[in-house]
Amino acid sequence: MEKIISTVGLPRQEWLKKRKTGIGGSDAGVVCGLNPYSGAMQVYADKTSDEISDYDNEALRQGRDFEDYVAKRFMEETGKKVRRANALYRNEQYPFMIADVDRMIVGERAGLECKTVNLYNADQWKDGQIPPHYMIQCYHYMAVLDLDCFYIAALIFGKQFIWRQIERDEEMIMNLRTIEKDFWENHVMKRIPPAPDGSEASDRWIRQAFPEAEKSAPIPLYGFDERLERRKEVLELMKKLEMEKSQIEQELQMYLGDSEAAQNEKYSILWKNVVSSRLDTTRLKKEEPEVYQKFAVKNSSRRLTIKEIA
Repeated sequence: MEKIISTVGLPRQEWLKKRKTGIGGSDAGVVCGLNPYSGAMQVYADKTSDEISDYDNEALRQGRDFEDYVAKRFMEETGKKVRRANALYRNEQYPFMIADVDRMIVGERAGLECKTVNLYNADQWKDGQIPPHYMIQCYHYMAVLDLDCFYIAALIFGKQFIWRQIERDEEMIMNLRTIEKDFWENHVMKRIPPAPDGSEASDRWIRQAFPEAEKSAPIPLYGFDERLERRKEVLELMKKLEMEKSQIEQELQMYLGDSEAAQNEKYSILWKNVVSSRLDTTRLKKEEPEVYQKFAVKNSSRRLTIKEIA
């Protein structure tokens, strides 16, 4: 492995810039299609863009703040000692693979990944399980740093602290390298986006790549009949599911009647009074056109319309 840069005192913007030079641990599960919260298009957009995205939210903030606590609990539970890696690493044989691990285990060829988990996701850890994208993240770190195993520790807020050991699996690591190599060399390096996956990231990239349509005669449509038929089936299914959802909600409303709330040991139902105000833009445009024009904001976008020709 090669130490790209020390992270001690490294400005966050510089760290984010260095992360663009390869596939990191949190990217690995996304590229493999195992992360339920992100898609390959998002990783592609990040690696090919000059823009430094510093997205943050409360969950990410708490994960950073509780990292020390999780590492401390791991040492208490296992008797092992850990230290900060304080570096961003790159695998010399596979330079597209980079790693910034939470902790290294003292006296072992192993590392530690620290996680914080809300109660809604606690079931993903029961009976010795590990969420697949976290598992892939640990295999990625083993591949980059040539480690024998990796540990993952998770604090499930208000419930429990757990840790698992993941042994090195050469077949898994070989497959992971193949997937990451294909993504890096055939998509990132060639600037060819991966196939869209229905994610918001794919939507954003497509809107940015093709912001305006050029007026022209229709181009021939090849190879989409089967997909469009499937889309029609999906729409029908969505209608049925939406009606079923509405029926269940209506049954709950009938059950609540004039009551505001209902609760049992598993669910809490609220049907509260809500007062909202909205601007009547139609009336404003008619009665105060100058005011409407003064504050109107025009947005340009493209609308996809699909019609079946009889």
